[in-house]
Amino acid sequence: MRYLTKKDIKLPKRKPESHKGDNGRLLIIGGSVDYIGAVMLAGMAAFRCGIDIVTIAAPEKVSWAINTFSPDFITKKFKGEFFRVEQANKIIELSNDFDSVLIGNGMGIRKQTLRFSQKIIKNIKKPKVIDADAIKALGFEVNNSIITPHENELKIFLENNLKNKKKVLKEIFNKKINPEKRAKNIQSALKDFLEKNNVILLKGKIDIIISKDKIKFNKTGNAGMSVAGTGDVLAGLTAGFLAQTKNLFDSACSAAFINGIIGDYLLKKKGYGFIASDFIDYIPLFIKN
Repeated sequence: MRYLTKKDIKLPKRKPESHKGDNGRLLIIGGSVDYIGAVMLAGMAAFRCGIDIVTIAAPEKVSWAINTFSPDFITKKFKGEFFRVEQANKIIELSNDFDSVLIGNGMGIRKQTLRFSQKIIKNIKKPKVIDADAIKALGFEVNNSIITPHENELKIFLENNLKNKKKVLKEIFNKKINPEKRAKNIQSALKDFLEKNNVILLKGKIDIIISKDKIKFNKTGNAGMSVAGTGDVLAGLTAGFLAQTKNLFDSACSAAFINGIIGDYLLKKKGYGFIASDFIDYIPLFIKN
């Protein structure tokens, strides 16, 4: 089994004559009164990977908190402490102005927010990264998307959408099978989903990136990355690369590799005391190198 290396990573290139917006516009949809930091971490990661504009659509208190933290973000403020399904149409219309969309970080799993996520995912046609709580609302109707589950979120996704789920879950989550066999089992079980131009970035000790016809493995990263927020950083990197390149598979591979290699650097520098916000300032340095 061959793992991703720096030679495999295809990063965006910036034209010297480019103007604001030419290097990607990202819309992030997420946040709730319980989870304010998630969308902020994702947004900062996207900025640091070279994107021009990050707009965050969030409940109003979340948006105001983000504005006090950083002047770099544009925020769209929605009434309430959590998203409601009746707010979806305005955000769907808003998405037309962006190159990619990230949804799910810090959103929560109330019934209203799940219905909101379902409507957003179904109706936004731009390239999407679907993360965290939005994965729990996901069906097979989605297309043109990267989903970024950890193992439990993948289980929920499969349980929600497969008829023969007991057999499939056994084939995928059997601890005795190796990563290559697991990846092929996922690719087979989710054939219809992957055929709709979707990519899976399964987070774990070994990250697995799967499209309908390609599989890659990433070994960068360490156990210290179980700290809260590193998944939000990964989602922001993925969406930021996607806004710049429009390439789903390459964006997922680049984000997984770079997120993990920064985690490895922080482990050497700080031991297991590093936190997710430590990643942000190192992103441009590792992209540059």
